[in-house]
Parts: sequence; structure tokens; C-alpha cells
Amino acid sequence: MKSSNNYSSNIRKSKRLTHCLLMAVAYLAIFILGASSGMIHPMCYAYIGALLPLLFSFVYLYTATLMPRFGVATLLNGFLLVLFLLSGEADGAFIIGMVVLTALSEIIRKVKGYNTLKGVRWSFVPFAFSFFAYTLHWWTDTEGSLAAAVEEMPAGYDELMKPVIDNIPMLVVAMILTIPVAILAMRLAERAMKKTAATVN
Repeated sequence: MKSSNNYSSNIRKSKRLTHCLLMAVAYLAIFILGASSGMIHPMCYAYIGALLPLLFSFVYLYTATLMPRFGVATLLNGFLLVLFLLSGEADGAFIIGMVVLTALSEIIRKVKGYNTLKGVRWSFVPFAFSFFAYTLHWWTDTEGSLAAAVEEMPAGYDELMKPVIDNIPMLVVAMILTIPVAILAMRLAERAMKKTAATVN
């Protein structure tokens, strides 16, 4: 009987781990989608971080129900960070940004409660800024970013980038807008995933 219980427990843990990894892959896919939006126009790449929480929220909520403890933000952002480091896509600004946002998210969730909706909701707010950590290099290494655009993007793309980079007020607006979007996104995720959200108090 005891061995049967252990077997069932191991199966549940294995399924939970598999689902967590699937969520990490889904999170990566959303990141790639956001980065690809820059092919439309540099403004998309610069500001889409304010809208991506609408998709991040579903991944974050589901992963939080699988992990009613420390580690949701660490798993998701850590998975991205490792892959981006291996592919050479992670610069200093991205690393620092991801570490700071992840730490804030983990601290807030611990304070508000791991197994509470309040903990999920408020910890998601700093996590929602994660894509801005990826685009931060446009402002911390503008010359390098423009040079990379000349090599990798269609002719004239760097000229389209420059006014976007120089428009700091618009960047500030986009980042401020991220906060209400993150709050709304989590509420929408909770409504769309009622059974999942019900597993946390």
C-alpha cells in the first residue's frame, strides 16, 4: 500500500514537472513572438512589452498553481536566461534586469503568500516587465544596437530605430501602462482559468 502511494506521488510529481517545463517553453514562445514584432516596426519591439503581460499572465498563473512555493518567476525567467546566455543573446542589462525582476516577484509572492491569489496577482506585476529587460539594450548600448541592426535587419532599419530610442517619454508611458495591463491581464487569466485559479485561495 505504501509503495502504491509512493508510486502515485511520483507520477504526480512527474506530471507537475512536465507541465512546468511546458509552461517555460510557452513563455519562451511568447518572448520570441514579442521579439519578432520588431520586424513590423521598431516601435513594436520597443513597446510591445506593455501588452505581452496579457499572454504572460496565463503562463504565470498556471505555473503558480503547480508550484505553491518559491520558484515560479525563477523557473520561467531562469529558463529564458540560460537559453539566452547559451545563444549569446543575453547582455549585462538583460541579466541584471531579469535577476532584479525575478527577485522582486519572488519576494512579493513570499510576503503575500505562496498559496494565495493575492500572492500570484501582486508578484506578477514586476514579472510583467520581463520583456523590457530584453529590449533594455537599445537604451544601455544604443550604438551597439544600431550597429547590429545594420548587419542583421533590412536596409534603413537603424534609421527607423533612432527616433524610437530617442523618444524616452513614450518609453516611460509604455512602462507605466504595463502596471494596469498586468493587473487586468491576471484578472482575465483568472476568469478564463476558473478551475485553475480556484486551486489557490
